[in-house]
Amino acid sequence: MNGPKVRWAELLPHEFLARQRDLPLVFLPMGLCEPHGQGAAFGLDTIKADYLCDEAARRFGGIVAPTMGYHIHETGIALDWLDEVVGEVNPLLGGLPPEVVLQTFLYQLRAFANGGFEYVVVISGHNFGQQDLRFAAKEFMLDVPVTVIVHSDPELVEGSYKGDHAGRYEISQLLYLRPELVDLNRALNGADPLLGRLALGLDAGEATASEGKQIIELSLTAIGVACQAAQPMEARRSPRVSHSDCERIWERVLARRSDWTTVKKDIRVE
Repeated sequence: MNGPKVRWAELLPHEFLARQRDLPLVFLPMGLCEPHGQGAAFGLDTIKADYLCDEAARRFGGIVAPTMGYHIHETGIALDWLDEVVGEVNPLLGGLPPEVVLQTFLYQLRAFANGGFEYVVVISGHNFGQQDLRFAAKEFMLDVPVTVIVHSDPELVEGSYKGDHAGRYEISQLLYLRPELVDLNRALNGADPLLGRLALGLDAGEATASEGKQIIELSLTAIGVACQAAQPMEARRSPRVSHSDCERIWERVLARRSDWTTVKKDIRVE
């Protein structure tokens, strides 16, 4: 680890309060274990999100909350996508239904608000469901005076790079962050013919660590811009958000389930 401790789980109480006083901002990394070809680690999405949040906290301030390592999958258009890119092979993924993830997310926001944070930056390495996370966050902000920003990592570099799934974009990032977790020869040669491409992108062979570094640095620049609105902690205390308060917000979110992108069949997934 380079630089100061930034993880909530690793901070002592006085260290936590000092960082929070300087900037009452908390990062929430969100990821998922899912196939990224035969030659890349299942946890690519989580690895990206963890790094971006950790490094952003070191550069800009704030504290990194425990990672949400399970995400929305096997629902809506994502289910058809799995059939197309994986087929009959066991995808070995850690997906959860949208109801489970979104309600858990609301309770995470409750924990942040009750913990004294005024700003929340959510970075998802899994490019599916962020619209629904934003919807839930908007409902939360109607009742609770916190600012919540949600981005998937491709959204951070929109206009400069196009996100993909286990293609040049994603594999480049993993080559930069954790090169020991990539085996391009195995990925491209199909070491196990029964597994097929296992959701590998067609341009994965063009991935490079240098491009991965560019993508990561551009992402961090965008996160820094998002953090500019955050100010040192004010001498005020918001009312505590109860479980009942959170349940009322959840009821509003659940009542709009038909609008969730994660249950629709006509939303494009990368």
